[in-house]
Amino acid sequence: MQLYNAPAPNPRRVRIFLAEKGIDVPRVEVDIQGGETRSPQFLAKNKLAGTPIMELDDGEILTESVAICRYLESLYPTPCLMGRSGLEAARVEMWNRRMEIEILGTYANVAQHSFDFFADKIEQVPAFAESQRRASAKKWAWLDSELADGRPFVGGADFSIADITGMAALMVGDFAGIEIPKELNHVLAWSERMRERSSWDA
Repeated sequence: MQLYNAPAPNPRRVRIFLAEKGIDVPRVEVDIQGGETRSPQFLAKNKLAGTPIMELDDGEILTESVAICRYLESLYPTPCLMGRSGLEAARVEMWNRRMEIEILGTYANVAQHSFDFFADKIEQVPAFAESQRRASAKKWAWLDSELADGRPFVGGADFSIADITGMAALMVGDFAGIEIPKELNHVLAWSERMRERSSWDA
């Protein structure tokens, strides 16, 4: 099993997941800046030209970060990061999707519509990037209101993949220079807890 890795939010989600599990998987570093994901060799593994990719020992290819994490969870169930019971799994999935759509997705829109890296990949709309940059404050305010109940992690009492998705969003925010509003004490405290985890540097 080997991970095709790159310095991007979705591969980072898998790296954090692996670090939290204490799993060491060989990595193939992909030069996305140099266009390696557009090469015939890479496209043979993922026609969508995205990272991460997990290539299993039998040649099976898994793409999409959450799918890869779900597979890893099945192999290494401890510590549990995706819910123990059916209800817990559903709750974690709910919060992970919320973090993907409301937080990470908003930041991704800023990046895709303003970073030079994406200029030849999509039709960029700078005004949309700016609207999403402004919207990020409202998204964080929503999460702040959810965390006001005192729970330590996004999905409840336990750290989960929903927090990992949030950590990926924080990385994008740092890179894009988008700060969490200073009055959102619950989110800022959660952010600090995430940054203190050893997996932050994965």
